[in-house]
Amino acid sequence: MASRQGETMSNVNDSSSYINRELSWLRFNTRVLEQARKQELPLLERLKFLAIYITNLDEFYMIRVAGLKQLFNAGVIVTGPDQMTPLDQLREIRNYISTEKEILQETYHEIIDKLKEENLFIKNYEDLSDELKEKADTYFASNILPIIIPIAVNSTHPFPHLNNLSFSLAVKLSDGIDSGKFKYGMIRITRVLPRFFQADDNHYVPIESIVHEHVETIFPGYKLISSAAFRVTRNADIVIEEEEADDFMMIMEQGIKLRRKGAFVRLSIQAGADPDILEFLNNHMQIFYKDIYEYNTPLNLGALWQIVGDKDLSHLCLNPLHPKVLPPLDKNESIFKTISKSDVLLYHPYESFDPVYRLIKEASKDPKVISIRCTLYRVEKNSQIVQALIDAASDGKQVTAMVELKARFDEENNLHWAKALEQAGAHVIYGITGFKVHAKVTQVIRQEDGNLKFYMHLGTGNYNGATAKIYTDVSFFTSNYELGEDVTTFFHILSGFSKNQKLKNLSMSPTQIKSKLLAMINNEAKFGEEGQIIAKMNSLVDSDIIRALYNASNKGVKISLIIRGICCLLPGVPQLSENIRVISIVGRFLEHARIFYFKNSAPCMFISSADWMPRNLERRLELMTPIVEKQLQQKLLEILQLQLNDNYLAWELQSSQEYKRVENDGVKVINSQKILEDYINKIYKTLRRDSTSNKAERLTKKLFKES
Repeated sequence: MASRQGETMSNVNDSSSYINRELSWLRFNTRVLEQARKQELPLLERLKFLAIYITNLDEFYMIRVAGLKQLFNAGVIVTGPDQMTPLDQLREIRNYISTEKEILQETYHEIIDKLKEENLFIKNYEDLSDELKEKADTYFASNILPIIIPIAVNSTHPFPHLNNLSFSLAVKLSDGIDSGKFKYGMIRITRVLPRFFQADDNHYVPIESIVHEHVETIFPGYKLISSAAFRVTRNADIVIEEEEADDFMMIMEQGIKLRRKGAFVRLSIQAGADPDILEFLNNHMQIFYKDIYEYNTPLNLGALWQIVGDKDLSHLCLNPLHPKVLPPLDKNESIFKTISKSDVLLYHPYESFDPVYRLIKEASKDPKVISIRCTLYRVEKNSQIVQALIDAASDGKQVTAMVELKARFDEENNLHWAKALEQAGAHVIYGITGFKVHAKVTQVIRQEDGNLKFYMHLGTGNYNGATAKIYTDVSFFTSNYELGEDVTTFFHILSGFSKNQKLKNLSMSPTQIKSKLLAMINNEAKFGEEGQIIAKMNSLVDSDIIRALYNASNKGVKISLIIRGICCLLPGVPQLSENIRVISIVGRFLEHARIFYFKNSAPCMFISSADWMPRNLERRLELMTPIVEKQLQQKLLEILQLQLNDNYLAWELQSSQEYKRVENDGVKVINSQKILEDYINKIYKTLRRDSTSNKAERLTKKLFKES
């Protein structure tokens, strides 16, 4: 039922109508932790979610908490529509993480205990059998002792520089002469070492427990009084003065080095640490006491991937997904011929990423191809796509690569590929001053019958084959001439000088996407109860978009939002957002696709590289692509509807700001990710049984209606 607009508008600017961005993110990470608590998941699958949780938390502290501390130190009072001050947010974050730390530790120990029943053990040195201790001793002497760094700290040995996320063992020693006077130092445990020593097929030993056992060997002549493993987190945000950069690549390389010297923002230390050791460390680091966290688990649980990734333990994981290539891309013909016949839309990882490789590889070898253009934001270390671009450039083709050097935590990898592409003769662009280029687009220009023809790939995810196996994303292939003209214009904007240039069919941020979204939301509002919006994305933060959604809800528009992570919109509030439902799906695959449906717009369906956040809509170059072909629109709509019906992986955001699991009746369990996987497998098996049958083609077109 629609509410009166006047009542809604009076609430739209009220701080209570918005959820704080940072607290919303923390709730997302809680949902990740809850996956680790799911009893029905295989044990190493649960361990994997612990690793993801901690890795997420590391980045949150390096960037978001570090930023809040800078704002607080600068005297900034209010930072967003929720009106929370930086100090308010820091207090809430610390309380939240301190409380959740207990759940994390409890979950870890529960999983470790259950792994014992599977004959898999994570044990400290002191708990090993004599035989395994002997193996650990040998490993210490041959692999650890030569490369660890013992560090004395005294008047002639200053406290060392500690890199971001560096891991060390602090020690308190006695020389046996003056029993009341102790010496302090540390042993830096290099990242070259594995996080765990694998003593045999089923025993993993944390490296620090082996080092602890041999401290007196490392510091001969001294008696160990106590030791404590610790890990530091620094501010890792790089600030680049782009306007003053003559050589942007050199400036980025310097910025990466400076990251190692950012201010300390957190200290994680082994539970039960000697108070003298803690005092010794913090006398030098000066970390606020509420940002010191004691853990009774191994530090850096993100390194549990070493165990999760052990192929000999695959029986303790979910069965691997085998992405499929389906019609029309399964035919043994040129991908250019296939795309010429019709647009193609894939949903990864269920549908294989191989056709994306294939497009660029085939283009690199095709004598009719004269130009390849591609945006690269995050690529894997051994990228087939970048190698194909290098081959094309070496072969004399015109290759333009937009390599975003400011892609956070991928800067070094991107610098490596940028240099390799340049050496091969490609034209490499490093970005636009003041903006990140986050669009995902490739254009191949081919000479056919005396004319130039455009082939494009536009996506929601990165050109990264590794993440394409674990992220859900959309790939769209087209040879549409109008879209080709827009993509050409987009690359000209990247490589040249351009002011206020706009695209005709595609939408680009920062100049077009936000205004287009607002116009479509407001258009649905005109239709009242006949209006409908379904939007899937990673995060919703932009306050202008949120206000427009509140207004549309007030007019009676049915709004369904599938938002994996941050959501600053508050749903289900009478006279404000009672027609808005927000769910978050957290499962085996990271939900990364951005898909937008506006019932009364023409076209009604869009995919995009952009979330609805100020950074995407105002400070990045993004693309939003209309999907015009009815069959492809239907495919995307059915994906959205399936996820809205999920009652296994979905969490629903309440008006209390908390998330609640969507309950199933125990009879019909709808796990959207499993249904998608099973349905794609069904089509593939049908093809394998009878490659001449039209049944698989019909299943592909009907998609999930039979599920």
